[in-house]
Amino acid sequence: MRDPAVTFIVILAIGIVAGLLFDRLAGPSWLSRQFSGNRGIITSARVGIAGAFIGFHIAVLLALGSGLAMAVIAAALGAAAVLFAWRMAK
Repeated sequence: MRDPAVTFIVILAIGIVAGLLFDRLAGPSWLSRQFSGNRGIITSARVGIAGAFIGFHIAVLLALGSGLAMAVIAAALGAAAVLFAWRMAK
């Protein structure tokens, strides 16, 4: 992927989708239910975005490949890992 704008939008979308899916499938934690209503969904999306960017940049640093497939896979794995770690920390 040569265009940085397209890369940014793809990674952003993957992070949002991963966060929303994670929130839907895992459900809010006990602590989240006590203090917030719908803010948990937004927080999950933000954590998913952060994980997607982390996963993508780690893949770039390790030179795992280039192109859309690498970006999608690395962003999805990064988002899943960070969301899982975030859930376990709560």
